[in-house]
Amino acid sequence: MIFMALVAFLLLNSFLSGRLEADFNIIKKILIAIGLVVLYIPIIEDSSAESRTDKINSAIIFSALAAIGFSVYNFVLINHADGNFILGDSPQVVEALLIDRLYLGLLSVFSILISYQSIKKVYHPNNTYYLTNIFINALFLILIASKIAVVALLVLILVRQFYGRKRIWKVVVATVASLAIVGLFLLLKKHNDNSLGTEKFPKVTTGFIQNSMTYELRSVVWSCAANIMGEEGFSMTGIGFKKTEERLLDCYSANILDEKKKETFIAKHYNTHNQFLDFYLSAGFIALLLFIGFILGSFVSVRKDFFPTAMLALLLLYCLVENVFHRQIGAYYIGFIMIVMMNNAACRKKIK
Repeated sequence: MIFMALVAFLLLNSFLSGRLEADFNIIKKILIAIGLVVLYIPIIEDSSAESRTDKINSAIIFSALAAIGFSVYNFVLINHADGNFILGDSPQVVEALLIDRLYLGLLSVFSILISYQSIKKVYHPNNTYYLTNIFINALFLILIASKIAVVALLVLILVRQFYGRKRIWKVVVATVASLAIVGLFLLLKKHNDNSLGTEKFPKVTTGFIQNSMTYELRSVVWSCAANIMGEEGFSMTGIGFKKTEERLLDCYSANILDEKKKETFIAKHYNTHNQFLDFYLSAGFIALLLFIGFILGSFVSVRKDFFPTAMLALLLLYCLVENVFHRQIGAYYIGFIMIVMMNNAACRKKIK
């Protein structure tokens, strides 16, 4: 209901501000998430929890495997043509991926989480397949150097320690996961500090990867978003999704000193890469408050179960580094997360 209130506010706010036509391209993607949830409302009320999500869970697993197979095949072809074999942060890897690394990484994390949740505590023939799927997806994330996805997995490992019986080894696992997350962030920060200069944004590394999806990109766009917030001051209704994009382009033009990098940022129309910033700048404090309310309300509803809580943690993590509603596939992912959470809430209500 909070999410529905958010969508209603976005529509009403854009309409009253005279920018509905300009902003509807983003709002309609948010509506996709609601549409998916509506389509998955069970027609038969007494259907089991497993049957409600079995098909979509299987679709996620097989989609991830298909995307991995396609990407690996494409990678082999590209490297055979180039005569090089480079993994990690290489143009060959990024070019070979079926979809953007960020979203492919999230798809693999979904697949790992679903497989883990599906493993039976007693022997079951399918356990082997789920374990194999976890290994394939985890290995793939390492090979493509999806840093955000790796952080997401570490966060999920940490979250998992708060569920089940309290045991000493859980403290050890939680400590190791926490140290790994902190260490990875420090490593990324050091890499980022080496990539950025101190005078606005003068020092920029070149190359395909740096032009597309590094933390350097987010440092630049977050700085521009902060500049816009300072210029606009506190806002209850925002300046609109389209206007936010235009103001970001003006900031890139004025502050990025490297001409090649400036042309790339302007040509690609980079957004804020943070869903919270995007809602505040585009639709104001009310939209931000509703979105935060949606996340907190969802947490209160599902906090007793690991699987939906893990899904919510993924939503929060990716919203911190990406405008998930600016991409149609992002809206699909949010819809899936909402289906899992609503299914969990419905099952708990039925048990009561």
